[in-house]
Amino acid sequence: MATSFAPKVFFNLATHIDTIDGGVESYGGISLHAQSHGESFLSFFNNRLGGGGFYILDEPEAALSPQRQLALLRVIHDVCKNPESQFLIATHSPIILAYPEATIYSCDGPSLKSISYNNTSHYEITKGFLDNPKKYLSHLISD
Repeated sequence: MATSFAPKVFFNLATHIDTIDGGVESYGGISLHAQSHGESFLSFFNNRLGGGGFYILDEPEAALSPQRQLALLRVIHDVCKNPESQFLIATHSPIILAYPEATIYSCDGPSLKSISYNNTSHYEITKGFLDNPKKYLSHLISD
């Protein structure tokens, strides 16, 4: 079963979980609505991903702070201890892209191609910005 995590769909999922017997308990005993957006997403990942599955995640970082993205990497690592687990993740996050031994495909062109982490545009732009924010900002915010 495929699940979309568009904000309204996730809201509806959280509402449904609140109405079923044992629903809230299966997510750590706290309603997903009672948590921040990022906490509820991470709670979902912590409580619903299990071994032996094929998981497709579309930009899971959208709701997650950098710290929570690191926590998601740990969840993925734990799930992947089962050799029958596999993830397909579309992401712009250099943190998510850094998962050890991940095969990264670039969609920037007419066909998919394998690319190294350090050659992704997401890594290059983030690293460039963090190394010299004044340089980037002077181009963006100059009067």
